Amino acid sequence: MEKITFEQLDETLYYEKLENGLDVYILPKKGFSKTFVTFTTKYGSIDRTFVPIGQEEMITVPDGIAHFLEHKMFEKEEGDVFQKFSELGASANAFTSFTRTAYLFSGTNHIYDSTKVLLDFVQQPYFTEETVNKEKGIIGQEITMYDDQPDWRQYFGTIENMYHNHPVKIDIAGTIETIDGITAEHLYTCYNTFYHPSNMLMFVIGAVDPEEMMTFIRNDQASKEFAEPTPLNRHFDEEPTTVAVAERTLHMDIQKPKVMVGLKSRNVALQGAEMLKHELAMNIGFELLFGRTSPFYTRVYEADLIDESFGQDFSLEEGFGFGLIGSDTFEPERLIAEIKEELAQAEQAVPFTAEDVERMKRKKIGFYLRAMNSIEFIANSFTRYKFNDMNLFDAVPTLESLTFEDIVEALTAIHGESQQTIFTVLPMQEDSKSA
Repeated sequence: MEKITFEQLDETLYYEKLENGLDVYILPKKGFSKTFVTFTTKYGSIDRTFVPIGQEEMITVPDGIAHFLEHKMFEKEEGDVFQKFSELGASANAFTSFTRTAYLFSGTNHIYDSTKVLLDFVQQPYFTEETVNKEKGIIGQEITMYDDQPDWRQYFGTIENMYHNHPVKIDIAGTIETIDGITAEHLYTCYNTFYHPSNMLMFVIGAVDPEEMMTFIRNDQASKEFAEPTPLNRHFDEEPTTVAVAERTLHMDIQKPKVMVGLKSRNVALQGAEMLKHELAMNIGFELLFGRTSPFYTRVYEADLIDESFGQDFSLEEGFGFGLIGSDTFEPERLIAEIKEELAQAEQAVPFTAEDVERMKRKKIGFYLRAMNSIEFIANSFTRYKFNDMNLFDAVPTLESLTFEDIVEALTAIHGESQQTIFTVLPMQEDSKSA
């Protein structure tokens, strides 16, 4: 077992790659009574075209299958797994993102028993056509529910505007039509391909003894049989750097219009330290341009063009990256014009100084230092960083090393109107309401 020390953060991380390929990380936290355990596969909604394990031909599976599979993992022949966690006093959950599917629990007692339940239910799939068809109705209701949420429609609508071919443009849950085509055979194909231990990571944080927990996980995995690890072959169509759709409007039953501007990044072929540096630089750049201490924010807030819903963010993964800026507003056209003008001016003359950069760096460093006291934040963030060959605990030293020039250079990845798209949600028109 490898011991990794981060002296600046006073953290010691324990790591071992097991014989079956599973990466296990354990971070003991003194003074904590709760333990948080995550078991995650590097498989998300974008992984729709791939070569199944044991085969040679590329296939494309129905959209939404990673999310569907996550739901089905909790249902076993002997009953619902949630009940087992509840009996042990643990709180369990799961989520599917564009790039990964995570299963997790937190608790203060019976941690080893709960860890055993987590390992067993994720590594023992049970699908039948009957239970799959039953689940279609449940997930169909979930999709319909989200279809009625303006913020959700705007978020995915903006991403869909940006991408021509990349499957990030597709809703994680798929559609009622695509999930209708999912079969038990599809689920087993995806499970057997992406749920091999060599494509997964286990992270344990909290009130644990690292030696005992590593031994427990090691013994559990040694008692199970797995196929030999096989390199995964995923396929993504070539994606232009420009946005697919410049502007789109959706009418929904709302009182106040919603505006979102999407900025598609050109710089999406990064991994490891370069990716971490670029992502942090972009987040600082976005905060300086549009954050609550920026001149832009003050100007549009005082003009009543935004309200407390205003937000900005930048996301980066291997193969795609984008920034989002948006707010509810009674003057959508004026707000759009202000955002576009701010972006255009920033391309001509940098609207912040080296002192501004240092101030924002201190703010971000403070955020990370505070976040290191949250086992939930660390548990939910660590795997995402590691799957991109980054380390969460390198964020603070990387922030400290960023320069004014780094921020300016990073922002060039979103320069130009060809990188911009607008998605507006407007109230239903009167004739539509009465129809």
